[in-house]
Amino acid sequence: MTRERLIPLIVATALFMENMDSTVIATSLPAIAADIGTSPLTLKLAITSYLLSLAVFIPASGWTADRFGARMVFSLAIAVFMVGSIGCALSHSVTDFVIARIVQGFGGAMMTPVGRLVLLRSIDKSALVNAMAWVTVPALVGPVLGPPLGGFITTYLTWHWIFLINIPIGLLGIVMALRYIDPIRSDNPERFDLYGLVLAGVGLGGIAFGLSVAGLNLLPWSFVIALVAVGSISMTLYVIHARRTASPVLDFSLLRLPTMRASIIGGFMFRLGIGSLPFLLPLLLQIGFGLSPLRSGLVTFASAAGAMGMKTLAARIIRTFGFRSIMTINAIVSSVFLAACALFTVSTPLLLIMILLVVGGFFRSLQFTAINTLAYAEVEPELMSRATTLVSVNQQLAVSAGVAVGAASVESTMWLHHVTDLSAGLFAPAFIVVSVISTLSAYFFWEMPVDAGHQVSGRGAVVVAPPERDAEPEETAATETANARDQRLG
Repeated sequence: MTRERLIPLIVATALFMENMDSTVIATSLPAIAADIGTSPLTLKLAITSYLLSLAVFIPASGWTADRFGARMVFSLAIAVFMVGSIGCALSHSVTDFVIARIVQGFGGAMMTPVGRLVLLRSIDKSALVNAMAWVTVPALVGPVLGPPLGGFITTYLTWHWIFLINIPIGLLGIVMALRYIDPIRSDNPERFDLYGLVLAGVGLGGIAFGLSVAGLNLLPWSFVIALVAVGSISMTLYVIHARRTASPVLDFSLLRLPTMRASIIGGFMFRLGIGSLPFLLPLLLQIGFGLSPLRSGLVTFASAAGAMGMKTLAARIIRTFGFRSIMTINAIVSSVFLAACALFTVSTPLLLIMILLVVGGFFRSLQFTAINTLAYAEVEPELMSRATTLVSVNQQLAVSAGVAVGAASVESTMWLHHVTDLSAGLFAPAFIVVSVISTLSAYFFWEMPVDAGHQVSGRGAVVVAPPERDAEPEETAATETANARDQRLG
């Protein structure tokens, strides 16, 4: 297997483990809660501690990789995630579970951005689209494979195996990483910005945690608003601080690059809309249509088939049409398929739902591959660690915001209709709201230069020809005389 294929698969192994783990747990929550003697509501609050840990430690990932080497940090991150998984499987109380999830979050915070950094520093930019297509698959497959897998394990085995299946996957990832990934390390690591890390950690933790629990009835709305407010204030202070330091943990100056700006802002809006799908669709199928968790998971798994089908075509499509055209049109197309979920009713054939999810997954996979690749097109090699950290934070906030907006839309519809019980008809407005937000991302992609991302797409840059030299006065006079003669003779 070529290096361009092997390294993305190694990184994808770790990302798949992380993405699948978070969605498998949601399906098995009642069984876990009953076994450790608590309520599902309390356990949901404990699970969000993972998101809090993730948000707090991601900003430190770039500096850590530069200081200790991306290969070593990536391998240790997998090991830490495995330790947290074992801790979850051995938990006998909510406290044990919370501590184990925090450990998992610490490992996950290093795995995702450092894994991308390994990829960026190991693969030439000309082959980056293909590499990102392979790495993007876990982010799409994990959330849809998780529910049926979680339902199967809980039904036929015990919930402990949900976490223990991470161990062989993690061991394989560590062995492959140590064997095939070069020991990449920065020669001149920057000074660690501890004050900035505290501000960014509090800010991102407050915002991500607040958005994650918003609309889930886990905490009072006043507490949720306070969390988001404190997080926003802390992030504002961080932005002020970042302008005064030479080595910020989150470098917002990268947004000056047109491709990075489009990937961050447009990508946030697109992920917000699409990121709500794994939250809204299972609720619609299980609560609205009355499907079992296992059957619901098998239906939603259809979108993974579309995602897998796209990975071999993404590079060719982007090379043919360019990032700007593809991302603008595809953002609208993907949003249309998201909005189509609003038309699903109890009488809609499951086969039709699955077909729409397959085709929608195809276009969503293309868009995620383009967004993930475009972000690094203009970034200099010495700034790659900062770029991967910024992109990872943006993705985490987008997913949290997507769940919050989806939940808030459903609750608002319930309030307007004066009902307290969920039904299938209450989900349609939520799908429309998130699809509109996702569609708006097309504007930011259209604003890019025509040849945006040509460094990684394989499509040539647009060369603007210099203006022609003005003709000499004698040549101009001779031309005018010849034209006048031709007109007279004609």
